[in-house]
Amino acid sequence: MRGRGASCMHALAVSIVLRWMMTAKRMVDTTGRESPSDFHCRSMMMLQEANVPFLIGGAYVVEVYAGVTRRSKDFDLYIRPHHVDAAIDALARAGYTTQKTFPHWLAKAGHGRDYIDLIFRAGNGLCEVDDSWFERAHDDELLGLHVKLCAPEEMIWMKAYIMERERFDGADIAHILQSCAERIDWPHLVHRFGPDWRVLLSHLVLFGYIYPSERHKVPAAVIDDLIGRLRKEPQATESDRVCRGTLLSRKQYLLDIEERGFRDARLEQRVQMDSRDIRHWTRAIAKEEKARRAEGL
Repeated sequence: MRGRGASCMHALAVSIVLRWMMTAKRMVDTTGRESPSDFHCRSMMMLQEANVPFLIGGAYVVEVYAGVTRRSKDFDLYIRPHHVDAAIDALARAGYTTQKTFPHWLAKAGHGRDYIDLIFRAGNGLCEVDDSWFERAHDDELLGLHVKLCAPEEMIWMKAYIMERERFDGADIAHILQSCAERIDWPHLVHRFGPDWRVLLSHLVLFGYIYPSERHKVPAAVIDDLIGRLRKEPQATESDRVCRGTLLSRKQYLLDIEERGFRDARLEQRVQMDSRDIRHWTRAIAKEEKARRAEGL
């Protein structure tokens, strides 16, 4: 992202950091604890010193790209799968508590009540962080550190599959498109979705519904291409009873797998999950629901 667009994005990022630091300073003044900004800064410094490349994503990047602010205790760093162990080791040496929470996609590192997420895939086993994420990343400065941000295309790709009953990231996608559509590398984005192009099309249709006056921001050629695929798509056979809903929600389609005879799409070769990962991922549902109830969410 260069020129005027890059300058505007940097100015927005600076304002976000300043707001974040002011909030963090108030927390230190009232609690005496290390502020989140200090913790995040220290965590990133440890990774940089250990030569572990990372990208910043999540709520911070959505705010930078789309101007949407929301309070979140999460701080998401994206790393390549083969750097997970090095990241965990570096943070453990610094006194952090570390764990591979879900070995197929997520590790965590914490100190006291603060923690960071180390993400290397999506929870459905897709969207692996590869070299392209880093080649396309945007340079930025956060809390005095030179860092890289996940590109909008990769954030859209990762978020597009999150359609849980308690969480749907479609609004993040719509806001990113509303702010960044003219700068999106559309061929790259379409390529990212591969056989899941219907998921991308669904979000683009929703975008046009949410923002009727902004429909022109999505190139007509992209919509025409995806609708053309829809029209030409061969009819599925009854023998191929696969449910891809499990790639969108880990809970809401279990009924189809367990009782209705559908094959779980998460066991396809392209998905980086096996039966053990699926069991572990499924068992965590009840625990996380209990934690949300305890927090009053």
